[in-house]
Amino acid sequence: MGVAVRLIPCLDVDAGRVVKGVNFENLRDAGDPVELAAAYGAAGADEVTFLDVTASSGNRETTYDVVRRTAEQVFVPLTVGGGVRSPEDVDTLLRAGADKVGVNTAAIARPELISDIARRFGNQVLVLSVDARRCQDGTVTPSGFEVTTHGGRQGTGIDAVEWARRGAELGAGEILLNSMDADGTTDGFDLDMIAAVRKVVDVPLIASGGAGTVEHFVEAAQAGADAVLAASVFHFGTLSLQEVKDAMRAAGIEVR
Repeated sequence: MGVAVRLIPCLDVDAGRVVKGVNFENLRDAGDPVELAAAYGAAGADEVTFLDVTASSGNRETTYDVVRRTAEQVFVPLTVGGGVRSPEDVDTLLRAGADKVGVNTAAIARPELISDIARRFGNQVLVLSVDARRCQDGTVTPSGFEVTTHGGRQGTGIDAVEWARRGAELGAGEILLNSMDADGTTDGFDLDMIAAVRKVVDVPLIASGGAGTVEHFVEAAQAGADAVLAASVFHFGTLSLQEVKDAMRAAGIEVR
């Protein structure tokens, strides 16, 4: 690996509070996003990601306010995703203080949104978030992985590996690969999925979903992730950023 592997705490924000569940269900409160983001920045996070999990239009101003207040206090790159449907949404988030913006569902419906955003703001601003699971319910894709929507509850029949490749080709600067099967389970990342996407994309790959032990982070990096993202293990104090970085260093992985 030529570049140091990044460690990214993820804050799932619902109506101005951080929440976390298992497979996006049974959400419980994990604190104030601005306080948490500031604490992570001080503890050595390489970046912080905010996902607006409700992302309704009525909730939008709350999100912008949280982003503005966080950007004033946190001095590592801030990525914001959830409900981004247009280049105008990206513009508003960047003006509020986001460094990068994640797109997901809207890009599935209209892939040219990726190239529209990349052209206007540059590839480095755009993170394509891919919520993927192993095929089920008789769905068959060449890779065995399928893109989902609605927090993993709805299949699309789209091959997740091919979609990541196409997204990078259209202009996404990074791929955030979420395993919906592993999300919140703390059983480990889907290493097969990470390796399959790594083979077809040259842009940075962020692994998400399933972190439970320091070894899981090491395995994700060894499978090809350039960055590893986690939520509940950090929010509820199971692991510290320092512990994870120490374990990765000990395994010969370069970290920041």
